[in-house]
Amino acid sequence: METSKQLIKHEIKGAGKEKAQKTTIILLGLLLLFTCALGGSLIIANQLKPVSASSALVQVEIPKGASSKKIGAILADHKLIRSQNLFYYFTRFKGLDQDLKAGIFNLDASWSLEKIALSLTKSTQGPSISFTIPEGFNLKQIAARLEDKGLVSSKDFFKTVNSSRFAYGFLEDLPQGEQWLEGFLFPDTYQVKENAPPEEIINTMLRRFGEIYDAEMQARTRELGLSVLELVTMASIIEKEGKLDEERSIIAGVFYNRLKAKWLLESCATVQYLLDEPKEILLYSDLEIESPYNTYKYGGLPPGPIASPGKSSLKAALYPAEVDYMFFVAEKDGSHYFSKTLAEHESAAKRIANEK
Repeated sequence: METSKQLIKHEIKGAGKEKAQKTTIILLGLLLLFTCALGGSLIIANQLKPVSASSALVQVEIPKGASSKKIGAILADHKLIRSQNLFYYFTRFKGLDQDLKAGIFNLDASWSLEKIALSLTKSTQGPSISFTIPEGFNLKQIAARLEDKGLVSSKDFFKTVNSSRFAYGFLEDLPQGEQWLEGFLFPDTYQVKENAPPEEIINTMLRRFGEIYDAEMQARTRELGLSVLELVTMASIIEKEGKLDEERSIIAGVFYNRLKAKWLLESCATVQYLLDEPKEILLYSDLEIESPYNTYKYGGLPPGPIASPGKSSLKAALYPAEVDYMFFVAEKDGSHYFSKTLAEHESAAKRIANEK
């Protein structure tokens, strides 16, 4: 049997061991808590960072009476912030949630969440001007429309186009020049502040193109073996040749058939692009204009787009109809008669000419 001294000694040792175990558990718990807190801090810090490393202006409309939670959702939808929930909690913590303003704001994806939040607490950025760029407008027409609206002179517009590089993936491989943004300023209705600089206006239109030319379109472009420039060039010709949405894919099919057969495209729209003023009927002398854009003289696609195509023309260029047609001619009502043979095409053209 153990003596009382031995029992006391064992109890002391047991208590010491138990205390050590408790201490170890507490230390491990504190370490785990610290690790979680550190990890959480790192996650939050990451969520506060800008979405993009490069500048990408985005026009956002904040409706009147929108809560910070609703505003966070709008910003997240426009890919301006990483987390709408963090925006909500951040603005509440900073006491900014009651200061967020309604209006149209031009924000940048390269800004931090905090900078974006602070920008939304300032007064709406002055009176706004609405302008519409119709499908099929070229750069000269866009510049003239902006000048007519009092937004920017045509001279300053082209100066900005020539001197600036805009950070969008679809522009990366484009050769720079006076016409390098032709076809990429998406036709739509926009609102900009009254004194918006030309860079901001151009960025807004390029951003819209990026929204339309989504991942599905990009994948289909690669599947067809086309570059972005080639796709938009084809879409721009379809845009200018076709008036009816239901015919655009057929027109695309005709042009792809001609390219496959190594025929000249012979698109009147590419010749019209070279004229100072469009003509209702081209002259034979017009078809002899010396330019790589003249598809009556040069094979393949022209060097670049001839206008800004809309979504339906982009879709048509990506998904051409599987047809055997090689020709088409415009009817009086704007529709087209499609033919497989030259004889049929010439007969249709003669009939339409006599009807006029």
